[in-house]
Amino acid sequence: GIILVAINPYKQLPIYGDAIIHAYSGQNMGDMDPHIFAVAEEAYKQMARNNKNQSIIVSGESGAGKTVSARYTMRYFATVSKSSSNAHVEDKVLASNPITEAVGNAKTTRNDNSSRFGKYTEISFDQNYQIIGANMRTYLLEKSRVVFQVENERNYHIFY
Repeated sequence: GIILVAINPYKQLPIYGDAIIHAYSGQNMGDMDPHIFAVAEEAYKQMARNNKNQSIIVSGESGAGKTVSARYTMRYFATVSKSSSNAHVEDKVLASNPITEAVGNAKTTRNDNSSRFGKYTEISFDQNYQIIGANMRTYLLEKSRVVFQVENERNYHIFY
């Protein structure tokens, strides 16, 4: 499969703007530098070409930038599909994040806002490959935090 290893630089870089999105749009994988937009373009192209669902797995350690990478991917899809819902679809999809984070994030010794759950985001496209909606499911991974707390850590934010 196609694997991209990305590192969170912990600062904004000028490599995620609309000009970069348009540069990757329509390109073949490997024609340009490795980038989250190259992975998104390949999935989008395969979906349109084969009329089959595609998956992008974003995985990593706490603080690695998974949520940000998912947001960039959604923005890429919204831009290249010229969706009528291009009013920042990623903002709409992730609008539930503050509530989700309050119930599913905790302070750990390594990260003040560490996600203790997994997310599955499904983006729906119409027959013209424009975004028409999205669904986000979350899976609580550390139920023990409800009743137990490690030294120097906190339970879920909602308890505070």
